[in-house]
Amino acid sequence: MFLKNLNYCNHKWKSKQSLVYLYRDFSLWSMKKDPDLESALSRNRRWIVNNQIKNIILRYPNQVLPVKCLQKKFKTLDLQGNALNWLKKYPCCFEVFLENDEYCCRLTKRMMFLVEEEESVKEMQEPVLARRLAKLLMMSMNQRLSVVKLNEFKRNFGFPDDYLLRILPRHPDMFRLINHSGRKSSMEIELLSWNPDLAVSAVEESAKKQGSEPCFTSLLPSTWVKSWERFREFNSTPYISPYLDSRGISEGSKDMEKRNVGLVHELLSLTLWKKLSIMKLGHFRREFNLPEKLNVLLLKHPAIFYVSNKYQIYTVILREGYNGSELIDKDPLVLVKDKFGELMQEGLHEYNQRHHLFNLEKKKRKGVVSSRAGKRKEDSIDMPEQDYADDKLGGLFNPEERKRFYKVLFDDLP
Repeated sequence: MFLKNLNYCNHKWKSKQSLVYLYRDFSLWSMKKDPDLESALSRNRRWIVNNQIKNIILRYPNQVLPVKCLQKKFKTLDLQGNALNWLKKYPCCFEVFLENDEYCCRLTKRMMFLVEEEESVKEMQEPVLARRLAKLLMMSMNQRLSVVKLNEFKRNFGFPDDYLLRILPRHPDMFRLINHSGRKSSMEIELLSWNPDLAVSAVEESAKKQGSEPCFTSLLPSTWVKSWERFREFNSTPYISPYLDSRGISEGSKDMEKRNVGLVHELLSLTLWKKLSIMKLGHFRREFNLPEKLNVLLLKHPAIFYVSNKYQIYTVILREGYNGSELIDKDPLVLVKDKFGELMQEGLHEYNQRHHLFNLEKKKRKGVVSSRAGKRKEDSIDMPEQDYADDKLGGLFNPEERKRFYKVLFDDLP
């Protein structure tokens, strides 16, 4: 009995010890939270699902979608409940009507106006998108990128779904689609001509405007003394352009670290929201010659990058891209998306007000009035705002939760 109890205690102690090691492993990802940047990460979360619904409606004949068809797609949209109720929450975005005794939905006139505006912006931005694609290829090791992998990033960089048909044929002197094996998965985009005018990073461009030497900027509070010291030391060495061939730089050297930081900085500068999923970025490790432990590199430079694990999805944000929670440089596509978000929010507010008044009237009839409950209902959001970042390890080991938040946050960015 004594030996049995001893084994039990030993097992318990080992379990606790392993948990401590587990915490130590995950502490590698820890970074002091920035409330403003955390807010910026979750801001677009409300309209992502509605953007997906919008795209589904646009693909249907006459752009009219039977509600029962949408109901069948609710699972793939990570939604539960009644599709009709969901649509009614956004009267400014979706119009619900009866047709042959069946509920159908279509986009409102205001939404259609925004769809047309977005298409117009995409058309006007086509030369910008072509330059953006060229810059990505110029930073890659062999000036080639896999189409399958690039598709993971296309919305982050503002590329439309049909970018292969929209951009490549218009620039045959710049791009070529190659496929040596014949398999769809091995299709690649190759850069045909190197443009020295495009081989200028955001850091170099900023330095040129200011008439100074290229170097990184930091927006950390002055109280972060140690981080500032490390940043100044790192910034004192010469800047290395991400467009230079890195094969001549020694692995693990200070110069390679400088080049890698510059490359991630440039990639983030090219995105619409100055942020990227670290997991997706890791998929391009070979193509961009990035270190295997990318998280270590990013966390080593808190003055330049902010790493968040909101919803247990690790994301790197370019600090200088934001003023508080506001994006500083807004791409024309971002401005259109903002309008969509405002329209959706307007409809949601209208719905919440109606619902609140209805509940209040109902309680008055029953002789019970609870304005606090009504306010709580009005302030509620469509999707649960669960934040698993507060030292809770449970969410990390639930693949379904991880898959769900990964899809919701990153699969339908513009």
